[in-house]
Amino acid sequence: MANKVADSISREEYFYGHKACAGCGGSLAVRAALKVLGKNAVSVLPAGCMSAVGFNFPQLCFSNNSIISTFAGTASMLTGIEAGLRAKGYKDFTAVGFAGDGGTADIGIQALSGAIDRNDNIIYICYDNEAYMNTGIQKSGLTPFGARTTTTPAGANVHGNIRPKKNMFEIVAAHGIPYAATASVGYIGDFIAKVQKASQIQGTKYIHVIAPCPTGWGISVDETVEIAKEVVDSGLWYLAEYENGEYRLTHRPKEFTSAEAYLKRQGRFRHLTEDDIKVITDSRDEKWKFIEKNFIV
Repeated sequence: MANKVADSISREEYFYGHKACAGCGGSLAVRAALKVLGKNAVSVLPAGCMSAVGFNFPQLCFSNNSIISTFAGTASMLTGIEAGLRAKGYKDFTAVGFAGDGGTADIGIQALSGAIDRNDNIIYICYDNEAYMNTGIQKSGLTPFGARTTTTPAGANVHGNIRPKKNMFEIVAAHGIPYAATASVGYIGDFIAKVQKASQIQGTKYIHVIAPCPTGWGISVDETVEIAKEVVDSGLWYLAEYENGEYRLTHRPKEFTSAEAYLKRQGRFRHLTEDDIKVITDSRDEKWKFIEKNFIV
């Protein structure tokens, strides 16, 4: 059977030959998004994994125009690029940012909030590997409850991160943004469709894509796509859109697969007790009650 996703996207490559680790979910997200946005995309990348692996002179790995921003300045640099090119008379381009979870939910949230407030015509893509992977696997605001990181170690008394994952999708939606979406590299067709849709909408667009990091998550390099699919199938992540003031689910598992199985196959969660896992599954079930009540399913 033909692969419909592969057949639907360009064979041109705009991000290749990079130095990312084997199995890097972030690099997969960047590659797929640029295939959709094409050669006229102007990329902004803050300090983080993708800037570290993509700008190794002379092996520069973006064939479209790309630039590294300050850690906090992804959205503000996108604003300047969009305004500058528009002032120069350019029309056929897309200003797109690729920032990690720390560069989005912690360090870059102020600039992102400002860009949404001004409704700048940009696409902001957060590739979420749930920690500061490039600098040593430290906890970010998007690290989930229970995850072991180098700043939230697991021991006899504390079992990893004690705080829940920040809900960036709904924080962004609360701004009244024209379009926001969640995605996963495990459902790459859904992600590609959302990037395509975002490219056709005027104003600020935000896409939050789960992109596993084998090094930080403690999985094999060939498990990235499978584990990114499993987090959706187990109900611990959901695929949705926010548009015209409404939330809409774009994928609904018929029944959830085992959250415990998803957690236990990853080194960062292997220390969790039955009580810890119950906290996570109870939180998942409460979230889905909210989704069933407030999202168009």
